[in-house]
Amino acid sequence: MKRLRVVLLAVLAMALLVTAGCDPNNEKGTPGGSSAAISGNSGTSAGSTPSSSGTEKATKKMNIKVYYPDDQGMKLIAVKRTIKADDSAKYTEAVKSLLQGPKDKGQIAVIPKQTKLKGVKVKGDIAYVDFSQDLVKKFTGGSTGEEMLVGSVVNTLTEFPEIKKVQILVEGKEIETLAGHMDLSSPIGRMAGLLK
Repeated sequence: MKRLRVVLLAVLAMALLVTAGCDPNNEKGTPGGSSAAISGNSGTSAGSTPSSSGTEKATKKMNIKVYYPDDQGMKLIAVKRTIKADDSAKYTEAVKSLLQGPKDKGQIAVIPKQTKLKGVKVKGDIAYVDFSQDLVKKFTGGSTGEEMLVGSVVNTLTEFPEIKKVQILVEGKEIETLAGHMDLSSPIGRMAGLLK
């Protein structure tokens, strides 16, 4: 009889524990009890706000400027674009937007259309922009074209106030020049003299 009572008490205790654990609102749980601690650590309440704001950041719209040469190939014209990106991807999205080429009259494309963006990394205040080898192989411009191409990339990225210089890479490696007219072996600061 005594043994049966112990078994019944154990079953009753288990049933109470299971019921308390299954309560979705934790209404029967004690404040600061195991249910509250678990929900705090699992991130269902406190963690949901940062993760949802992280999602908002990923789709946040930003107004940027990209630069294309005018149809005379003498000055760079700022073009307003809208991108969707978080803070870490905004540089990549800006260069991707630049690679789409101009959409308005009076502007010309200077970056070879076959060129692909391999990535953009930022270290300190320098952006390292990595292009496919088509940037060099398909480039057909002279000294002015080279200056316009470099200026369009550099000025697009230095529109972001935290970026002070840009290093152009091809297939992950530094290049000395694009077509023999400009020294690209070190990072280049904003080329304000080219702006219209």
